[in-house]
Amino acid sequence: MLPEMQPDIRGSAIKTLRLEAEAIRSLEDYINEDFEQAVRRIASCRGRVVISGIGKSAIIAQKIVATLNSTGTPAIFMHAADAIHGDLGTVQPQDVVICLSKSGQSPEIRVLVPLLKNLGNPLIAIVGNPDSYLATHADWVLNTSVSQEACPNNLAPTASTTAQLAMGDALAVCLMELNGFTTQDFARFHPGGTIGKKLYLHVSDLIIHNELPRVSPGSSVREVIFEITGKRLGITAVLEENNRLTGVITDGDLRRMLEKNPWVEELKARDIMNTSPKTIQQDELAVNALETMRLSNITQLVVLDGETYTGIVHLHDLIKEGII
Repeated sequence: MLPEMQPDIRGSAIKTLRLEAEAIRSLEDYINEDFEQAVRRIASCRGRVVISGIGKSAIIAQKIVATLNSTGTPAIFMHAADAIHGDLGTVQPQDVVICLSKSGQSPEIRVLVPLLKNLGNPLIAIVGNPDSYLATHADWVLNTSVSQEACPNNLAPTASTTAQLAMGDALAVCLMELNGFTTQDFARFHPGGTIGKKLYLHVSDLIIHNELPRVSPGSSVREVIFEITGKRLGITAVLEENNRLTGVITDGDLRRMLEKNPWVEELKARDIMNTSPKTIQQDELAVNALETMRLSNITQLVVLDGETYTGIVHLHDLIKEGII
């Protein structure tokens, strides 16, 4: 009896990825006048973008809705089957409708399209068959044809849904650029989680609970050690009388000083401080503080308001807030 053939798992996975990558690359040929006009029509829409589909296309439609909503284009999902059983009221007069379908011939789509046309709303088709019923009745056609599904039987929607998803992302990005959607706009729609913190959290929000270590240039080494130890940030600022930063001393500076010079009684803060410390303004985003720490391979930054010392931000503050 012949041994049972084992599937080539890695080879199958690589083949799938290559087929889906090729499906996306092929979309470049379909970015045409229809695509540009569809983007401009959506951008000028005074209502919402209503996106519909059936089966796997419905799931992709929901993802496109989520992407548009998070990037400044109001959108809502309407299942094609539910639409012909009462949910057609979702579509309002000023809305633009996008309908997704691989074949463009599904029974639900063939029923839905005439109803949409009767409402008079602009109809954009994201469809894999440019000769289908959906495509021939749409105002604009975004072609997502694929030569082959990644499914070994060429049946299960795989490459085709990947192409639909990529086309939806292309729409969203073009709309962002056309509408001048900024980082600040993005932050308004993502106030929670790590994304929100990276876009909203400022250095000033991190330092309010920290101690404010400080010594003068004439402070003794003993006073410096007490200040660094007591304030528990591994660093102290060295300030002139007008609260102007003149340097910093870290616990690492102290260790290096002790290695080089065991006679420390006569040393002052000015003798061991770093006169060119890394600083950041308190109104900077916390994520910028993280980037500065990474580039400089340090764990603390001196925080300033203009030229005035206002505190220390530590790597642990960023970790605690989930920035990392």
